[in-house]
Amino acid sequence: MPEIFTTFSNAVKNGKLVALATILAGPSVGNKMLFWPTGETIGSLGSAQLDQLVQEQATELLKAQRSARLTLKPGAEPVDVFIEIQAPPPKLLIIGAVHIAIPLVTFGKALGFQTIVLDARSAFATPERFAHADQLRVGWPADLLAEIGIDENTFVVVLTHDEKIDNPTLDVALRSSARYIGALGSQKTHARRVAALKEVGITDEQLARLHTPIGLEIGARRPEEIAVAIIGEIVAVSNGLREQNGKKSR
Repeated sequence: MPEIFTTFSNAVKNGKLVALATILAGPSVGNKMLFWPTGETIGSLGSAQLDQLVQEQATELLKAQRSARLTLKPGAEPVDVFIEIQAPPPKLLIIGAVHIAIPLVTFGKALGFQTIVLDARSAFATPERFAHADQLRVGWPADLLAEIGIDENTFVVVLTHDEKIDNPTLDVALRSSARYIGALGSQKTHARRVAALKEVGITDEQLARLHTPIGLEIGARRPEEIAVAIIGEIVAVSNGLREQNGKKSR
């Protein structure tokens, strides 16, 4: 048991997505087990059948990043289990120091995101325009992403309209565990983007993760309105109301 507490504590401190299951009532009350998105586990809740049932539930809850209290019946007696999900701090990576990015940083910070703006164009990525961002990084975003790191609570927004910047960035993001990836662009732009990404090995399954055209359909025209549409879609994904390609999950 001490190993589980230590491992869980270290995972939370290091910003790793992890689930801790605890038996609240039933056989083996008090038993605990840890689960990771990779399928790795530590501990046991009392039986292989119960462990398997809870792992199935934990896998779905890890995807949704939502804790839950469940009643399961692996045998004759029901078991009450609490699955606590601890997620990394939310991070909003904005690729492109364009006009839309300015209000998007404001909205992201208001919702508790760490906001990081990346652009290779120093004329746009200036401290005067993005004094409110947590970080402003000048350089090729595809290179900077590896340095910054992408985890299961990272939201990537690609805004430059420049294929030299957008496509390499999406190549990195779509191979990552990012929770959300969205990109500006018309249908024609997207068709070219898809062809270019397939050429470098991105699969149809990976491409299905890409939200494009980015944002909710609210008739947005001005930069501030487009930022509202984008942050609205991010909130919908965070709350499990929206999947890839704009499909509702519930």
